[in-house]
Amino acid sequence: MIKKYLLIIFIIVLLFFVSYFIFVNKNFVNQYIENSNNNNIKNQIQTISNINHPKIVELQNGDSYDLNIDFVNHNINGKTYRMLAYNGSIPGPIIKVKQGSEITLKVKNNTNFSTLLHSHGVRLENQFDGTHLVQKEINPGETFAYKIKFPDFGFYWYHPHLREDLQQELGLYGGFLVIPSNNDYWLKINKEEFLFLDDILIENNNLVLNYENADHTLMGKFGNIMLTNGQTYYSLKVNKGEVIRFYIVNTANVRPFNFSIENTKLKLIGSDNGLYEKARWVDSVLIAPSERYIVEALFDKEGKFKIQNKTPNKSYDLGEIIVESSFTDISYANFFNKFTDYEKTTKDIVNLKQYLAKKPDKEIWLAMNMGMMMNNESMGMMMTMMNNNMNHNNHNNSMMQAADNIEWEDRNPSMNKISNIKNIQWKIIDKENGLENMDIQWKFKKGDLVKIRIFNDPNSMHSMQHPIHIHGQRFLVLARNGVQENNFAWKDTVLVKTGETVDILVDFSNQGKWLIHCHIPEHMEAGMMMQFEVE
Repeated sequence: MIKKYLLIIFIIVLLFFVSYFIFVNKNFVNQYIENSNNNNIKNQIQTISNINHPKIVELQNGDSYDLNIDFVNHNINGKTYRMLAYNGSIPGPIIKVKQGSEITLKVKNNTNFSTLLHSHGVRLENQFDGTHLVQKEINPGETFAYKIKFPDFGFYWYHPHLREDLQQELGLYGGFLVIPSNNDYWLKINKEEFLFLDDILIENNNLVLNYENADHTLMGKFGNIMLTNGQTYYSLKVNKGEVIRFYIVNTANVRPFNFSIENTKLKLIGSDNGLYEKARWVDSVLIAPSERYIVEALFDKEGKFKIQNKTPNKSYDLGEIIVESSFTDISYANFFNKFTDYEKTTKDIVNLKQYLAKKPDKEIWLAMNMGMMMNNESMGMMMTMMNNNMNHNNHNNSMMQAADNIEWEDRNPSMNKISNIKNIQWKIIDKENGLENMDIQWKFKKGDLVKIRIFNDPNSMHSMQHPIHIHGQRFLVLARNGVQENNFAWKDTVLVKTGETVDILVDFSNQGKWLIHCHIPEHMEAGMMMQFEVE
């Protein structure tokens, strides 16, 4: 009988807070427009244009390029939503530069809120990293010139580093393709394509946004509509026999994508900051938020082939490749079918493999604390019930189980919706001294090679995967749960699954003050961020 009354109380309290959340959660973009104090910006916002297709812009060493942040109208499933864009497109321009080049991006803020631009993965000069550690916010109407040098080839991206949970969610992301200084580095292909995988949460024909503080901090904001290059259904036409190189980045807040192309063999050749030692054949590629992967595919049969996100329990169609009957003038199938070793990658890291067996220099834990919502006894009870339901080690409900120790979906949307930065605290903990988050202030010398062990505590109040990103440096993933990697590539982000221990070797070669954080924006807003300095 008591259990029955407790359940009724729980349901009443839950409904109350969900209703309260929906009532106070106003539309972010409209609220900023209404509160604008800048008449010039306000006049610009009244004439908002529709989004454009992203441009590929090739820049030479020393070039400058204007990157404007504006509101745009974006049609999603027949309804127009007011979103954000760099130079009017989602994604923003793909900027192609040659390795070793330096360019200047003049970022103009034509919106009603402050922002920053982070060049994700680029080992640039510290003062242009675009974080609160090194730069003041770019306020409405202001312009800031970022000088960006590209020492490493590969595929990188840019996005805000201020309220990413809003600004990135609304469309602020774009890409850098850094071309190797050696023109013979790549095998020949017919085309290169860029894929930005994303999702967005829309309920009752409204974008689910909170302009005051980050919410959905328990798990991060999962979207219910998938977007590829800002489109609900991406389509690419190719000729039969063509080899296509895809540069793929996950720009979603929290959703991992398991990328595949129906009935198509994929050749995985690169990750965040360059190529693997060896190419390998795969059926799919798991991509965590902010990670990038480079894959090639040969389309030698006519027909339509779906691009999919294939999770353990469900597959989402993201688009399709239409292979036409006409055969390409030149086919590079012979190059594609070769088993490829990238000797330059191996030469770059061969002397670093001695660190595989070394004890870690630093160890950090990933965990979470849950507070009492509004100090309410009933809500405290609700949090306890939530903890019992969501602890991965103490339940038998298969619907609650995270497949492969990864949260592929929002498994508890009601609880997630009412979580925020006040009642959830995500933590990075220094095992050596117990310091947490921004109280951690590591110091290194330029050129230090540091082995860091990252442990994702499965006994945390709520444990889930975390994509851990390190600013301004690059690293190698040495081992997972004690099993050594056997095919290396330079990275800047690593996915650490629930209960997993990951060893990385960081090349601290870039001086300045930098951040390490979870790249789920809601987790970062809820505290999951630390700092370090390279002297």
